Amino acid sequence: MAIDVTPKVPTLTYKSGNPLATPVSAVVVGLTSDNKVSVLADSIPKASATKIANAFRAVGATGAIDEVVRIPAGSLASAEVIVAVGLGGAANGVSAERLRRAAGSATRSLAGYKKVAIAITANDAVEAGAILEGAAFGAYSFTEHRVATIKKTKSPVTSIALFTTKPRTAQHRDALVRAQVLADGVSFARNLINTSPLHLAPADLAREAKAFLAGTKVKVEILDEKALAAGGYGGILGVGQGSTRPPRLIRMEYKPKGASKHVALVGKGITFDTGGISLKPPANMHHMKDDMSGAAAVISTIRAIADLELDVAVTAYAACAENMPGGGAQRPGDVVTTYGGRTIEVLNTDAEGRLVMSDALVRAAEDNPDVVLDIATLTGHAVVALGHRTAGVMGDDAVRDAVKVSADRAGEEFWPMPMPEELRAGLDSLVADIANVGPREGGMLSAGWFLKDFIAEGLPWAHLDIAGPAFNPGSPYGYTHKGGVGFGIRTMVTFIEDVMDGRAEI
Repeated sequence: MAIDVTPKVPTLTYKSGNPLATPVSAVVVGLTSDNKVSVLADSIPKASATKIANAFRAVGATGAIDEVVRIPAGSLASAEVIVAVGLGGAANGVSAERLRRAAGSATRSLAGYKKVAIAITANDAVEAGAILEGAAFGAYSFTEHRVATIKKTKSPVTSIALFTTKPRTAQHRDALVRAQVLADGVSFARNLINTSPLHLAPADLAREAKAFLAGTKVKVEILDEKALAAGGYGGILGVGQGSTRPPRLIRMEYKPKGASKHVALVGKGITFDTGGISLKPPANMHHMKDDMSGAAAVISTIRAIADLELDVAVTAYAACAENMPGGGAQRPGDVVTTYGGRTIEVLNTDAEGRLVMSDALVRAAEDNPDVVLDIATLTGHAVVALGHRTAGVMGDDAVRDAVKVSADRAGEEFWPMPMPEELRAGLDSLVADIANVGPREGGMLSAGWFLKDFIAEGLPWAHLDIAGPAFNPGSPYGYTHKGGVGFGIRTMVTFIEDVMDGRAEI
């Protein structure tokens, strides 16, 4: 069964005029909850906006955040339906992320409708970009494994037009292009994460990365198991040796002429994680197809940087393996020698992500970047501590704080975590340079300390643990669908922009 993970995203445009008179399938308006419910849509004539607000009040709409209400358009518009999304109180303005989520809720609810006009007021290019991003993220569906039920599946929105009365500046154009690029990357990452692990071995992931980056200025190098063995990548090989499908290391490089800054990205690419010999409990093990979310994120991020033609060099590494308990699997107690020569005592084969990351982090430092970010679904401790919507970020204080600032601008939830020095001693090994696990308490933080051992001295670094928000096992919300999320791409793109512009002083 061939699987197509090529992103299919809606076209995004700006339009002027009255959206109510435009030949579209649906019109989306914003509802605010201040005093009485009112429509926030500057492109709709005031008299019409009043009639629309009255119609939604009549069916019980309140304008509360995340509320989505749909009514037949009737005589109010030429569209089939009008959708109102709650924006909450607007007296002090509406944040970009609230606009992003509202637009995503609308388009997600409109599966089965092709053309959508969004009439939510955007006061500037930042707000316009947020609305377009959210709308594009919401218009998503993954159906590659459906056959008998495909005809029952409603297709996502294919065309989105944001109506605005504001002058469209160069910043508006850039915001639209950026939204389209981010939508491509997020959709590609979601497709990879949602793909059955039977259809996405490490070699498949490497092939799809190369295909996705074809035609861009990104150079791709793929190290197979023979090249990994010759190069001494013992961490990746150790994890992959229990599978009949061998590991891969994907190296990607974007190097524009004259770039004065260089950012390295390292992503965890465990295409399926059984835990190995330290076998996971069976409940929800099928979610472990998401353990390559970090790799998907760095692939999508470097593609976005190239598409946006940013003046900053980026090298990205995706360390890919399948963690299986086959007859050749590594055992608790094994000692592996990683790239660069440091040895690791494997006390728990289910702490495999840090093993593949150790090789890639050392290799990434050889490219002499100014800063390195690693991103991984690394620990269950992160989910326990922060839940399914918030990621943890730790590392050097300056980089950690800069990532947090970038994440806030991008609209992704990150929380800065400490790295208490006393936790490092818990990783001391009886027989090797370091053990791959320490005490249970503070497990997310000690995992950060493990990775820090493989960061070159003096190299600015931050670790992004996205174990919680990488995969949504519950109900969809905002622009987030059930399943793969594509988390971290927006933050890393924004961070790289901030490094390029000097906002992140690294």
